[in-house]
Amino acid sequence: MRFLPTEIDGVWIIEPEAREDHRGLFARVWCEEEFAAHGLATRFVQANTALSLRRGTLRGMHFQTGAAAEVKLVRCTQGALFDVALDMRPDSPTFRRWTGVDLSADDRRMLYIPAGCAHGYQTLTDNAELWYGTTHAYAPASATGVRYDDPAFAIAWPEAVTVISDADAAWPHVS
Repeated sequence: MRFLPTEIDGVWIIEPEAREDHRGLFARVWCEEEFAAHGLATRFVQANTALSLRRGTLRGMHFQTGAAAEVKLVRCTQGALFDVALDMRPDSPTFRRWTGVDLSADDRRMLYIPAGCAHGYQTLTDNAELWYGTTHAYAPASATGVRYDDPAFAIAWPEAVTVISDADAAWPHVS
């Protein structure tokens, strides 16, 4: 696997190194030893999947606070999406900055999002599916979020938002 740092402190793009032959391919997408060597979390306690039916669907920007703050390891398993990590850690040198990366079932890349960063994504295809592991179970009392279109962050979503939940549209602006 290749571990590529981003401009946001602690956010990594992880690229599997595929070995291909006449049968297809093989790629390692998880190795505790390699993650630990990069100082990344190695214990994930919950895995989730989400299928978005329509291109342009936006989910986010979500995160958990306090003792329930979670690391996420995100991978697109069908279709394609634009995945965003937004640094909400007040003591971070990249506080309130974001990074976005295209993830697709074809490229098999993953995004590692540290605790304290909000996460969201927009689908770039119909029937886009996302899989992600977390280091903490979902804790409703600790769940929070911020608006996907808050001018304080100026996230450059690649497409017009065609579908968003009432809950995600109602997150507050921080500015």
